Amino acid sequence: MSEISKTTQEQGKFVYGEEVINYDIVRLSKSCHTVVSNSLKAKARKVVIKVHPDQRVVATAPSDATPEAIQEAMLKRARWIWESIVEFSTQQEYVLPRQYVSGETQFYLGRRYVLKVIIDPKQTPKVKLHRGKLTVTFKKDCDERAVKIKALLDKWYIHRANAVFHERLQAMLSKASWVKGLPSFRIMVMKKQWGSCSTKGNLMLNPHLIKAPKECIDYVILHELCHIAEHNHSDRFWRLLTQVMPNWKEVKAKLDDMAELYLNE
Repeated sequence: MSEISKTTQEQGKFVYGEEVINYDIVRLSKSCHTVVSNSLKAKARKVVIKVHPDQRVVATAPSDATPEAIQEAMLKRARWIWESIVEFSTQQEYVLPRQYVSGETQFYLGRRYVLKVIIDPKQTPKVKLHRGKLTVTFKKDCDERAVKIKALLDKWYIHRANAVFHERLQAMLSKASWVKGLPSFRIMVMKKQWGSCSTKGNLMLNPHLIKAPKECIDYVILHELCHIAEHNHSDRFWRLLTQVMPNWKEVKAKLDDMAELYLNE
């Protein structure tokens, strides 16, 4: 599959209100024009602006675009750029190390639940989801309180992940006609992947995925089931995924936007 080659050495800046916003300029190299389709050529003539989660601003422009033309494009979208930077900055402020105390929130199937910690010597250590609260009960307070609460929550999440993932896998099999039988899967914490599929068709799913909405779980499972037919990311793979889940790009974007919060331990 051909890719558009890119080079970057330039930077620019503009003023919005009282703020100076710096941006990188990525230029499409001239050689790329011989391999891109007509639709991509039309898109390549425009300046494409992206604000990254780390608040970097990048302008991708044709090789012959003047700095003035790029600056004009940036100024036209100055308000959107600034609002995106502020939004990402705010998100980072909320991604703080968990203390595992009452009042914090935990995610489950896309919803936030308030954590409630109860110390009761007469109760068996447990986690219970009830009426908008995720209640953790254990017998006595100690210096390793946060560690113990996290261990109980991790165990609960894995238990729920096993049940929900099995249910969603069976539901998604009706869409994956190329899969014969029920594929095996196991739960494994991964830092950079939601799931994977071995060459033998065995699935591996990240337990943190249980914190996402069911449609995101379905997307990851379908993605991995498509790898049973196409064990790569070729054009055929993406066509197959689009066939079984036409809105996968929107669902993936939703999962990507919340990934940092779901993975925050």
